[in-house]
This record gives sequence, structure tokens and C-alpha cells, in this order.
Amino acid sequence: MATGSSNDDLDKQATDDQGGSAGKPAAGEVEGNSYHPLGNPGERHWQASTIEDPSLDKRDNLYFAAIEMTRMPMVMTDANAPDNPIVFVNRAFLDLTGYEEDQVLNRNCRFLQGPDTDPDAVAEMRAAIAEMRAVSVDILNYKADGTPFWNAVFMGPVFDRDGNPLYWFSSQVDITQRRASEGAFRQAQKMEAVGQLAAGMAHDFNNLLQVMSGNLEMAAGMAQDHPQLLRLIGNAQKAAKKGSRLTQQLLSFARKQRLDPHRINLNTLLVQFSEMLVRTLGSRVEVRLDLMPGLPHCLLDATHMEMALLNVLINARDAMPEGGTITVGTCIISDAQRLAAHGLPPGSYVALYVVDQGAGMPAEVLRRATEPFFTTKAPGTGLGLAMVHGFAQQSHGRLEIDSQPGRGTTVRMLFPPAGEADWPTQRMQAPGVVTSAARRAGQRILLVEDSDDVRQIAQDSLEAMGYEVLAADSGEEALGLLERRGPVDLLFTDVIMPGGINGLVLAERARQHQPGLPVLLATGVIDASLQEGASASSMHILGKPYRRGELAERVRAVLDGKAE
Repeated sequence: MATGSSNDDLDKQATDDQGGSAGKPAAGEVEGNSYHPLGNPGERHWQASTIEDPSLDKRDNLYFAAIEMTRMPMVMTDANAPDNPIVFVNRAFLDLTGYEEDQVLNRNCRFLQGPDTDPDAVAEMRAAIAEMRAVSVDILNYKADGTPFWNAVFMGPVFDRDGNPLYWFSSQVDITQRRASEGAFRQAQKMEAVGQLAAGMAHDFNNLLQVMSGNLEMAAGMAQDHPQLLRLIGNAQKAAKKGSRLTQQLLSFARKQRLDPHRINLNTLLVQFSEMLVRTLGSRVEVRLDLMPGLPHCLLDATHMEMALLNVLINARDAMPEGGTITVGTCIISDAQRLAAHGLPPGSYVALYVVDQGAGMPAEVLRRATEPFFTTKAPGTGLGLAMVHGFAQQSHGRLEIDSQPGRGTTVRMLFPPAGEADWPTQRMQAPGVVTSAARRAGQRILLVEDSDDVRQIAQDSLEAMGYEVLAADSGEEALGLLERRGPVDLLFTDVIMPGGINGLVLAERARQHQPGLPVLLATGVIDASLQEGASASSMHILGKPYRRGELAERVRAVLDGKAE
């Protein structure tokens, strides 16, 4: 509950009565929210009726005794006294706020307000008091020690038998945990929506990169005798590779990049990676390792783990422009309450942490630290911590960040140990042993790709390798070609295609025509469900954008796997 008066004299009198300085709010109160609880006294006046003063000792009154006994925080204020002062609080209110009774009696409830209290919520309560009606408001209040808490306040007037106001009554509930849960849920929904958008963008961008990379690779082959032209093509290829890395960051944030997890020990990874870290962070930064002995192994993609660690360390370095010490360490975390807050099942988790001595992050920056494209640095992608967050989630772990202004930042990545639970490994079946790199003339490949440019590049590349290619722009057309042209040696299809037949559906239907048909799926968006479905059906995946050499190697491997 938080109310006030717009009458300066009443405010001054109330403050003087509390022993404060004239014209200044008491400790914890906010200026500018004062108003008379019953409207403008010059326009409207309420006269309290004479009652047989039950308020002389309210604890002897049955009504107040009942309020005192309830476990819900409750407050009574005098509707007829200037500035609507508190005349009664129960023990539950004192337990909630941390105040003592003599610190709250005869004060207006505005002392509960603080710097982040919403003025609109205060205005809503002000209007209800002016109109003498009940109101229910969620408002951010502050405890005696300055701790903010969300307070669900129900406030209403108490009248005597003649309809004259006696008191304002309010009941209060601490809903801080509920608000935090609702906020976390909304944030998760927002991040999931952004992740879906990022994955869709990455799919389309990968198709563009595939066309660019394929044409540049062919152009480079034709320009061997033109050094200047080769240099220009090389510059364009470097830009295409940077674009490919950007899409991988987007997919990492969206938790749809392809991971190849193995049993690794984070202590070993840190020791092997430390020399590169020292070179990357520069001479102004000292890196210290604090490794827990006997650390369990984890199932992680080592390359993506190193990328995630590097992103965190670069952020730590940038937080210390004058230099300093960064501590990188490992430990075990098994606090059930802490794990539950992250949505993790109980157990022991391996934590890799990075501690810097930088300026730290204020609360508003900390809340947005893992949002994609949010950055406090110079303009860039802003995908560093978003990528780390996505990698940790896809690895069945969590990212945890603690930071305060002036106290530095601690970033932890929590991962389940290998073997403690039946965690999916997301590993693909091996594509088969490559028995020959030679071209096999006469082998027929059914190529399915809805993008005309990507399909043309792939067809030209496969035909240059000596394969016969049947090209289709949809699943429906591909099935028609199978019926008309007979068996093929390999189905090479995009996964995401318009219409009712995507790559996985097409592969299943094609195998009904031709049992045991080898399948190679091409996609830039690889999530766990796709990997598990492909692995279960003995299909193989080629990530976009791919180089011509990668295409030749993977096609050869799948075909030779069939021969074996």
C-alpha cells in the first residue's frame, strides 16, 4: 500500500510529526506522490461520525483482534486524519516489511515506495481513494533493509452505519516469486520466438551463401591464370566464410546447429586451450586456472565448447580495458534449489566458470545479456552470449551470470556429467568408410532443391564429378521422376521445402518405391529432432553452405557405404 497527499501543509505536518526535516520525505519515501486521501479538502469534506472509540486500544476490539491473528499482512489507516496515517498493522505486515511497529504507526504508507515504484500504480490507488472505492493493485514496494518486493494490495474503505468513512483497510501479499516466474516465462517465449526467426533467417541466408560460394569456387577454377582475378575471388570467398560463421552463431542461439558431442574432460580442454587464450586476450590480462581435480567427463562438442569459452573470455577482457586478472575454473554444483531454478533435474553438474575484475553489469543490462543483437560495446553482431546461451541449452546445460556494478562478473556454464543420466548425445551415425575417391560414371543421383540457384549449382557440381543427375524442385516432382525414370543410386534432397513433402517425408516415400535407397539430406538448420530422425532412418546430413569438395566427399562416402 502506498498513498500520499497533494496538500503541502499536510505533508509538512506529517513529516514534522515523524521527526523529519520540514518539507522532506522520511527515509525510504518518494517525493511528488503526496495527495489528500479523500480528494481536495477545499472541494470535498468527510466528517467522521462519533463512535464509542474502539481505537483507544484496538487490540481489545474483536475486529482488530481478528486482523491481528491472520497470517496475511494487513494495515488500517485513519480516513479522517490528515495524510491518512497508519493506525494499526498486524504482525504479518511487520514480518513482511521488516519494520517495527513504532516505525510505521502514524505514517502514510508511502514510506514503502522506492525509486522503481510505478507512478501509474500509485495514481491508480490515488484515484480509488478520491472516489472512495476499493482497488486491487500490484505495486513494487521496499522493505526496511531496502529490498524490493512485489506487493499485491487490496485496499478499500471501511464505513460506519451512517455511511461515513472510518478507516482504509488493505491486505497485502508478497508476489515477488510469482512475478519472477511470469517474467521468466515471458522471456522464454520471447527468446523462443526470436530463435525461430533466427533459424528461418539462417536457412534463407545459407541458401544465398551456397549460391555465392559455389559460383566463386567454380570461378576460381577458371581463373588460375589470372592472379588479380583470383585475388578478388579470394576476397569474396573470405566474406562468404564470415557470413557462414554468422549463420552458425544465429543457429547456435536458436539451438539448431549441428553438434558432435564426445566424452571430454573440461580440465584437459582448458589446459590444452590455455596457450591460445593467453595469446588472444593480450598482455594486459593475466589468466589464472583454478581446476577441480577428479572432474567427471561431459558429453560436449569440443569445438563449440571452445567457441563458447572464447566468447565469454573476450567479454571479460573487454570489461577490463586497463587490464586485470581473469580466473577460469571448474567445480561441481549440486544445490537442488539452484538447479531447480534453472529447470534442471537434481544431481551433480560440472561447472566451468569465468571470473573477471571488470566494472560489472547493472541489473537492466544483466537482464538482457543473453538477448541476441544486444550489446553495450561498439556496433557488432551482439551474438556472443546469445550463442553461449544456446550452446549450453542444446548441450542439456545452462548458462548462469552473476554481476554487480563495481564487483565484476562471473559466468558459469553448467553441464551434466557423462553417464549420470540418459542424456541424448545427438551424434550422427558414421557415414561409412570411404573405399574410393574415384568418380563412378553412370551412377544416378536424384537431386531435390526448391531454390533454383542452389539446385543449379549442385547439379553442375555433381555432373562435373561424373554423376548422372535427375533434378526436381519439389518432393512431388521427385516422386514422379522416380516412377517414370526408375531407380537411382542416391537421393540428395533439401530438408526444408514448401508444400506438404519436406526432405524427411520425401525420403520415406522414396524408400517405399526403392527400399534401402541411400539418402543425403542438405540443410542449414540442424536441430536435435532432425538428427535423431535422420540417424534412426540411416540418413546422412550435409550442412549448408557446403564446399564442392565437401559435397564430393560426402556423396562418395554415402555411395560407398551402400556398396559395403
